[in-house]
Amino acid sequence: MQNPPPGLTGKSSTGLDENIAALLAYIFGWVSGLIFFLIEKDSKLVRFHAMQSILFNVAVGVLCFALWIVSFVLVLIAAQLADIMGTLVGLLAFLIWLIVLGGALIALILCLVRAYQGKFFKLPFIGDLAEKIVNK
Repeated sequence: MQNPPPGLTGKSSTGLDENIAALLAYIFGWVSGLIFFLIEKDSKLVRFHAMQSILFNVAVGVLCFALWIVSFVLVLIAAQLADIMGTLVGLLAFLIWLIVLGGALIALILCLVRAYQGKFFKLPFIGDLAEKIVNK
């Protein structure tokens, strides 16, 4: 997908500027992504960012659910271990959560900034899938 020249983003079929509509597609997670994907008829930029928002938020939700299960198992293991080892296992679970949620926050901020700039910013794997869905 081509990026539009700077400052030349147009209007979307929602009546908003394309970059504002693309940014808003991320604000309320998959819900706002779904709303903008369904109501936008003209702008590929808005439809792309809306679909990427849906896919990103679903992926983060699934990852957090899986991580919750792993953390629960780690806590059960930590409860059975000696004091220092149990603390290290608990710390490991906390660090995994910190890395995953920190990475998701950074990715979300990048998406918000690039959407506002009117650029097609593709997340790894998710962006390619979003592009394929929008171009069908």
